[in-house]
Amino acid sequence: MFRDLSVISHGAAAAVFAVLAVLVATRYLRRDIDRALFLAAIVTALWASVLVTQSLWGSPGFFTRYLLELLRDTAWLLLLFAMLRDGFRQGRFTSQIKKVLGAATAILIITLLALGTLEFALHIDLVSGKTKVIGQIALSLLGLSLVEQIWRNSTVFGRSSMKYLCIGVATIFAFDFFMYADALLFGQVADSFWNARGFVNAALMPLFAINVVNTRKQPVDFQLSRSAVFHAGTLIFAGGYLLLLAIGGYYVRALGGEWGEALQVLFITVSLAFLVTLLLSRRIRGRLMVFISQNFFDYKYDYRDEWLKLTKELANLSNEPPLPERVVRILAGLVESNAGALWIKGEQKDFHLKASVNIATPKYTIIDEDSDMVKFFKDREWIIDLSEYREDPVSYNLLEIPDSITKTPEAWLVIPLYLDNELYGIAMVGAPYARVELNWENFDLIKVVARQTCNLIAQNDAQNRLSRAMQFEAVSKASAFMVHDLKTLIAQLSLLVKNAPKHRNNPAFIDDMIATTDHAVRKMSNLVDHIRKPSSGADEQRAPIDLTQLVRELIEDNSRRSPAPVLLGAPPAIQVCADKEQLRSVLGHLIRNAQDATAPTGEITLNLKTAKGSVVLFIQDTGSGMTEEFIRTRLFKPFESTKGLTGMGIGAYQAREYIQELGGSIDVTSEPGLGSCFSVRIPLANAATGESAGNKPEPTDSGLQEGRQAVN
Repeated sequence: MFRDLSVISHGAAAAVFAVLAVLVATRYLRRDIDRALFLAAIVTALWASVLVTQSLWGSPGFFTRYLLELLRDTAWLLLLFAMLRDGFRQGRFTSQIKKVLGAATAILIITLLALGTLEFALHIDLVSGKTKVIGQIALSLLGLSLVEQIWRNSTVFGRSSMKYLCIGVATIFAFDFFMYADALLFGQVADSFWNARGFVNAALMPLFAINVVNTRKQPVDFQLSRSAVFHAGTLIFAGGYLLLLAIGGYYVRALGGEWGEALQVLFITVSLAFLVTLLLSRRIRGRLMVFISQNFFDYKYDYRDEWLKLTKELANLSNEPPLPERVVRILAGLVESNAGALWIKGEQKDFHLKASVNIATPKYTIIDEDSDMVKFFKDREWIIDLSEYREDPVSYNLLEIPDSITKTPEAWLVIPLYLDNELYGIAMVGAPYARVELNWENFDLIKVVARQTCNLIAQNDAQNRLSRAMQFEAVSKASAFMVHDLKTLIAQLSLLVKNAPKHRNNPAFIDDMIATTDHAVRKMSNLVDHIRKPSSGADEQRAPIDLTQLVRELIEDNSRRSPAPVLLGAPPAIQVCADKEQLRSVLGHLIRNAQDATAPTGEITLNLKTAKGSVVLFIQDTGSGMTEEFIRTRLFKPFESTKGLTGMGIGAYQAREYIQELGGSIDVTSEPGLGSCFSVRIPLANAATGESAGNKPEPTDSGLQEGRQAVN
């Protein structure tokens, strides 16, 4: 009985599937898949039992066995359709696929059952044995196609919950396919396939059991200590090693001839010495413990919680407490400590102390770039345990630790901080307030957090350097504006000095010189006040001024140069709110720019028009003009000029900035070779109250159009 491999094989299948049926029936019958699996397990156990009885006693007959074969295949196909139906509920399969697969399965099974029934009941042999084998092959292929559809159309999450079922059922149908294909080829079922069939089915039962347990969220809770696993693993390794040693010794003795026994003793002695060496090696024992911890046990940390805490700390953009101090607290908190210090690389490449928390540092705290510890960190990302270093300096290659760390009381861990692959900082953590056993997991977490915090420190340092650069830029910008205005004043005063010998006896010249000097003094006084109080509000210096009168004064001041500007028409008094000197400066700059760009025989015309609570000053010249690209990209850009080395390129920029401060704007139209038109729009002084300037009617856009037509 027990020499018949088929009996043992199918008996094992019957037993394990009966156990699976009991397991599913007692706990897991809430889903369609569970009920389908229960049915498949019952039918498979019955099928295997019938094959055992047939091998032992020769009964039941062929029809019963063939019927159970079909029922077994049908049960597993029903399980696949139950899985498909779950897929339909999730919208993963089309109804067309469902109809085709369902119809094909029903037709094939009904056909095979009908042919078998006719042959058994009426003894009508409609099909041959090969046809029955082809039918079984078709069933196997249908089952494999169903598995393929389920797997290909399921989501990644769905695959993880059904992969064991898919693997098990696919293996059953794949084995049947190869067995029946071999039978079709050689005319009979091979004994090797038949005898192994029960074992194959039995070996697949754990896959179904694991899937059932996992999908119900009831995994087996079994825990071992790391020490138990280590010692058990060591014992198994030693046992396997001794077994191989015995086999090797036997063959050494058998093949050694006259020297066999001596070679056997030598082989066993050397092998045992090697085994003892392995077992006593601290490095190998340590690596084995790390391997066991990484692959067989849960981690010490809840990494999700650790990452959320780190993100919360680093997301704090305030400077209370300062970032270096927060980094020290974060690193110290990972190992149950509340003390530490942080050194950051300075501009001279040495490392300077940036923060210390709950720890007293020595007077001299700089860590030299050429120190042994810095070179050590540049070669390897290694955390130094100072307690271990004091006990065994050889383990750190007799590394020399700087006095700024060794003379720090309670110093414990020295952690390198890397930016990319370069050493950017060094952190020191003080002794913990609770006993902490460090292992690979502590060190890995510390290294990851150290890199993240180092990136934030580097970003903060870069931001501080950028802020300082922006401050210097602001100073340079103010200086450039000041130099620009001083250059204008120097030009005016130089002209006075140049003409003084010729016109010193002319009273009109003396009056003009006094007025020009007074203007220069007031301008320089304003510059000095602006430098002393750069943040003073411009609104405090604004007052209603007559823009028409200011334009007439500018025309008079600039009439000494050719071409002289001309005001079109006789515009009434127009009130705007601005600082008179600043507005005079920016408008005067625009007029002088027009004169610089226009030949002495050309024309410069000014026109004032009001429109929608604003006044627009049109400054038109017949000069060289500008391209559209220059206006768009360079005209109002600081330090860009069409005057070459003689211009600073900030007058137009300064003019636009101030006009925008007033709530206005500057528009430019120009054509190379024909000239340019600057349209300066400034809000009226009483625009906020809704009253028109000079008791005139409400202005409209037509005024703006008339102004452009008059200028053009």
